[in-house]
Amino acid sequence: MKKTVSAAAAGLLLAAMGSTVSAEPQIPAAYVAIGDSLAAGQTPNRAIDSGYTDLIAQELTRNQPLAFYSKDLAFPGFTTSDVLKSIESDEAKELLGSANIVTVSAGANDLLRLVQANAAEGALSFEEIQADYALNAARENVETILAELNELAPSADIYVMGYYFAYPHARDSQKQGTAEQLEQLNAILKQEAERAGAIFVDVADRFGEDAVELVPNSGDVHPNLEGYQEMTNAFFDQYGEGFQVEDAELPEPAPVSFEEIQQMQEQEEDSAEAEESPDEPSSRDGDSAAKPSQGKELDYLAIRGALPFI
Repeated sequence: MKKTVSAAAAGLLLAAMGSTVSAEPQIPAAYVAIGDSLAAGQTPNRAIDSGYTDLIAQELTRNQPLAFYSKDLAFPGFTTSDVLKSIESDEAKELLGSANIVTVSAGANDLLRLVQANAAEGALSFEEIQADYALNAARENVETILAELNELAPSADIYVMGYYFAYPHARDSQKQGTAEQLEQLNAILKQEAERAGAIFVDVADRFGEDAVELVPNSGDVHPNLEGYQEMTNAFFDQYGEGFQVEDAELPEPAPVSFEEIQQMQEQEEDSAEAEESPDEPSSRDGDSAAKPSQGKELDYLAIRGALPFI
């Protein structure tokens, strides 16, 4: 019996070792971020600034060559269904085909859009059947997203970002149900990442359920820069030894409000129309190729506007 148990234990150990995914730093790094507003860098105050993807790119640059970085495929409010559609575009295929690092933030909006949060009362509520349905749909979409990424970005290490508890300001008595749903979401993301040969990045433990200093706005689910720093360092726990964003390395805040984004889009459209003529081809395609990381998500945000989700 002892031999049988030992053999079984050894088999389980070998299986676990075989399913463990590890990665080494990619040099030079070619980094593409896809997903929702966390990947885009949305602040707690209706603006876009440096998020975890920007901090990852900054830290990579400090430590090794960075060939390129793009968060053109990161849009606030995206569900897993939206992310799936976004990676199937021609632009996405070109970006992903050149990437060797891809981070994915997808899944929270499938769930959080069902949560009714009353910031004034610290109350949370949701329908469990609807949440279970949403979680299953998210699982199916994430499975497909990761399968497509393995084809679209064959040279890339893929990192699936987990989620933190987004309602630290709620009353303690109100937190348990929503926290359990987010735990289920993280379990799904981890499971699908492992099945696809991707790497799951756990951020929940860095926040806990009471991280009001990292998610400071009781009426908004987005983290501040320090919260994004925690997410970034959770990524580097998986990426490479010695990579960490220190407090002194955090950039100065430079938020761009949604209203400013709208104005920027309108000005760019007016300028493009003024420069074009029937006899002159547009130069916008060349310009966008020279600036791969900034204009696209700003245009999209201007169209979508501020969203109460991740």
